[in-house]
Amino acid sequence: MTHTSPLNNIYEKGFFGDYEDKNENDLLKLSENKNFLIVQIVQYKNSTVLVEKLKIDDLDFKNKALKVSSNNNTRILWNGPRNWVLISSKKELIKEIFKIFNDKEFAVTDLSHSRAIVELEGLQAKEVLKKGCPFDFNELNKDNCLNSTFNGISITADVLHDNPYKIRVMTLRSFGESLYHSITDSCLEFGYKNL
Repeated sequence: MTHTSPLNNIYEKGFFGDYEDKNENDLLKLSENKNFLIVQIVQYKNSTVLVEKLKIDDLDFKNKALKVSSNNNTRILWNGPRNWVLISSKKELIKEIFKIFNDKEFAVTDLSHSRAIVELEGLQAKEVLKKGCPFDFNELNKDNCLNSTFNGISITADVLHDNPYKIRVMTLRSFGESLYHSITDSCLEFGYKNL
């Protein structure tokens, strides 16, 4: 099966917005993230498994709001009580996930082809997100995540770095183009570069 990017028809590399006469390093940077393994793992209410003892790619499943476990390849986002989203560049982890999380205790769903991810980096990244999301991004730091909305579009946001601020914003594939247009519109006043 060939994977077609959710932003395939609209994403263009280049400079946009108020970028003239500005240092390129000071501009916001936007990119589409693709070709990730994205898996939702939900523990059933009647499950007796202690998730805190389970590991994938040597990462724990944190059962605390807004928390992310991460290494260079994989991130496990707390998505709600007994609910996590795993994002990894290591697609072969899917076999390990299905082996560890049996279907009597967990619902495991591969979301890899059903999500669009826009990555935003730069000094003004928080300001861009504040324009469309009611969450206080001043309180959201590295290895934090949240579920919210951006201009009416349901999103999951995952903070990768604090300095410079770098965040992945993920939505359903069908809302990918709308999210992209909404984020890029919010970036125009600062100037941005599509990588």
